[in-house]
Amino acid sequence: MSSVIKRSSYYKGLAGIGAAILLLGIGLYFASIRTLYDLPVLMVLLGIWITGVNAYRVAKPGVETADIEFNRKTINNFLTNYAIIIAMVVLVVVICVIQPRFMQVRVVLDIMTQSSTKLIIALGICFTLIIAGCDLSAGRIVGLAAVVSTSMLQTQDYANRFFPDLAQLPLFVPIITAVLICMLFGALNGFLVAQYEMHPFIATLATSVIVYGACSLYFDLPPNNSQPIGGVRPDFAALGQTKLFQVGSFPGVSVLIPIAAVITVVIWFVLNKTVFGKNVYALGGNREAAVVAGVNVYATNLFIFVLAAGLYGIAGVLEAARTAGATNQYGQGYELDAIAACVVGGVSLMGGIATVSGIIAGVFVFTIITYGLQFISVSPMWQQVIKGIIIATAVAIDMGKYRKKN
Repeated sequence: MSSVIKRSSYYKGLAGIGAAILLLGIGLYFASIRTLYDLPVLMVLLGIWITGVNAYRVAKPGVETADIEFNRKTINNFLTNYAIIIAMVVLVVVICVIQPRFMQVRVVLDIMTQSSTKLIIALGICFTLIIAGCDLSAGRIVGLAAVVSTSMLQTQDYANRFFPDLAQLPLFVPIITAVLICMLFGALNGFLVAQYEMHPFIATLATSVIVYGACSLYFDLPPNNSQPIGGVRPDFAALGQTKLFQVGSFPGVSVLIPIAAVITVVIWFVLNKTVFGKNVYALGGNREAAVVAGVNVYATNLFIFVLAAGLYGIAGVLEAARTAGATNQYGQGYELDAIAACVVGGVSLMGGIATVSGIIAGVFVFTIITYGLQFISVSPMWQQVIKGIIIATAVAIDMGKYRKKN
């Protein structure tokens, strides 16, 4: 049994569902049911988004006009492709039943804030995954950026200054310095991969060890002697702690969210609208065909890792500003979470396939699950088990797609 509907009718149906959610949210809001907390507001926002997106799709001419077929195969494919997201939605519903306080705008904003720096790292690492590689140095480069920037942005009256005689520098100088140092290590990654055709796994593993060693040596310099770096300047802390639109009872939007949003838009443009982005996809899809087509493989590989390291550096600076401090352990394991988020978001480990929207979804899936499990006091050990199951499932789905494709 199968049925076919026009794509425009499909989008209209989704817009109708969005409108229904919107109206239900408005009704619940005026019903003033305290146990629902901010659920009506969240439903209104969700309804507006679903309705707006699908209304735009209906109104936009000449795009995705093919009919949609519903049969057992397409439904199975849908359930397979979105299995983790469906599981996440079910988990969120269960969490909301167990602990209704999860249905608060404050919680949503906390999740978005925690996702911001993770998203920037994932956007950097996705470039290396698109070319069927990886980057195991990402986490250590994040830590390096945090230590370098924080060491030069302490208040003058802090007792344990990293550089006691250093004059107060303009805010952008230490930040740019930290990011440029990170990009140098990214260039080392790119050089090893491009010049010696070293597998990115080995090249970035070596660089990760070098970065951690160099960062630890820097962190151990006297008079700091491996003490956590604190006493950061207010203007630096404001980069990660400022709240926008904080009015009345509204908790405000972390400045990290718009920063991550701007970087996301830039990366989307790079991947989809530039020659470099097209070359990255071409290199990951079919290296030999890319060479024949005139893609400069050496330069593309080099710039991929430089750009990725720059994004790690920005994330490290923002993470240090958010926590108002740093140690040489910052960023440990971040690369594994970023790779996992990318895979969950549909980035193929076989290369050539990635979407920015998918990466955003992958990052949010992991953050929501982690935050939600902590919210209902699930043991950290069980959280690791669940995270491992998610990663294994995502990779299994990706490999299944690859086998079908070939």
